[in-house]
Amino acid sequence: MKKLLLGAVMLLSFGAWAQKKAKLDPTAATKDAALNALNNSYEADKKTALQIWDFAEVGYKEVKSAALHVQHLRDAGFTVETGVADIPTAFVATYGSGSPVIGILAEYDALPGINQSASPERNPIAGKNAGHACGHHLFGTASVSAGIAIKELIASGKLKGTVKVYGSPAEEGGSGKVFLVRAGLFNDVDAVIHWHPDDVNAVTTTSALANKSAKFKFFGVSAHAAAAPDQGRSALDAVEAMNNMVNMMREHIPQETRIHYVITAGGKAPNVVPDFAEVYYYVRHPKRKDVVEIFDRVVKAAEGAALGTGTSMKYDIIGGTHDLLINKTLAEAMQTNLDKVGGVQYTEAEMAFAKKLQPTMVAPVDIATAAIVKPLTYINEGNSGSTDVGDVSYAKPTVGLRAATWVPGTAAHSWQAIASGGTEIGTKGMLVASKTMALTAIDLMSNPALLAKAVEEFKASIGDYKYKALLGDIKPALNYRD
Repeated sequence: MKKLLLGAVMLLSFGAWAQKKAKLDPTAATKDAALNALNNSYEADKKTALQIWDFAEVGYKEVKSAALHVQHLRDAGFTVETGVADIPTAFVATYGSGSPVIGILAEYDALPGINQSASPERNPIAGKNAGHACGHHLFGTASVSAGIAIKELIASGKLKGTVKVYGSPAEEGGSGKVFLVRAGLFNDVDAVIHWHPDDVNAVTTTSALANKSAKFKFFGVSAHAAAAPDQGRSALDAVEAMNNMVNMMREHIPQETRIHYVITAGGKAPNVVPDFAEVYYYVRHPKRKDVVEIFDRVVKAAEGAALGTGTSMKYDIIGGTHDLLINKTLAEAMQTNLDKVGGVQYTEAEMAFAKKLQPTMVAPVDIATAAIVKPLTYINEGNSGSTDVGDVSYAKPTVGLRAATWVPGTAAHSWQAIASGGTEIGTKGMLVASKTMALTAIDLMSNPALLAKAVEEFKASIGDYKYKALLGDIKPALNYRD
């Protein structure tokens, strides 16, 4: 009798514990299913990421990369619309019906003028003029994989709602997502999730710099540089004059400003006065209003340069992005999931690779940090780069993370980033990202109160601001990398 009573008590206790656990984490089983699915798809995802790493297609030219993602999404049962927002390599993949609608951003463009093999020593690949120095081959693949994991949960009845994967080309300078926002493609979305390769594991809690960019074209008169220089009007002189004036501006603009340029055309032969020259400018600042004002001063410098050199000038806006709004409600939810997923564990071979790569870096960091998840630390203003995710964050509540896909200490836009991204160091970090995004999507689709709180915070952040693209009404600069 005592044994029966003891057994009954134990059963009741276990039942109470199980109920309490379910109450504390009602999504546990759903999240476990997503994690298992992503573990199972890892080898296929790794293959996809490394294929796109090898493609290394620059902004608006990502034909093979976009096609690969589209095919995987269609094979998984998504309805995919391609060529959206007048961009041939942009797409929106949709699965499910009704609310909530969760968007996941996917990038896949490479950077020009830099390439590297998957080697810890500097070893450019002959004939290759671009590389994934910002890890977007990992970005797009992880996002597609997370989207497919959520689709499977919807299909099995474990989740209700809609998931959308946004194929986002030309993040590097082309402002691809701005055109998607401008076209209203996020209008029916409730929240958006993204990530970015990095050398740490952390939820994104720092804003980005607003940015406006343009190519300034100067037109002069060609002549023999020795026999008849008086008959010429040098377009290159105009570029140099503009650059000198902009460089003098630096003393008289807010110190948080970043202005950088490259001369993309300046003549071919010293004995010919160049009748055409071009310079490509970025203007950045933590606040979009200041970017606009400073950019207008840069335009005046270009106008003055043309006047002083007897040339003419026109400029083409290439890109323009907002700063990034941080949604603390979503950041805290994502932090819980990133903590659950954890960081990246290196094998002995990967540790050897990292130790060989680190001496080539300016500021190497303890390799062990790849396995660590950083706590939430909020920084109000951007202090690094720019991203077109900023414009998405002004359209809908947005949250993102960084995952350690590069050896700690690696700088973005470097050959070291390409090298790490071409190995399993990169794809392991990619898996951290896909898991964290999928778990966060599950929270948003399962917890109406969380989503409502995020929306409330978003509305308070934007106030009465009415979104206006910094690049105006231009069409996508599909040939800006030419």
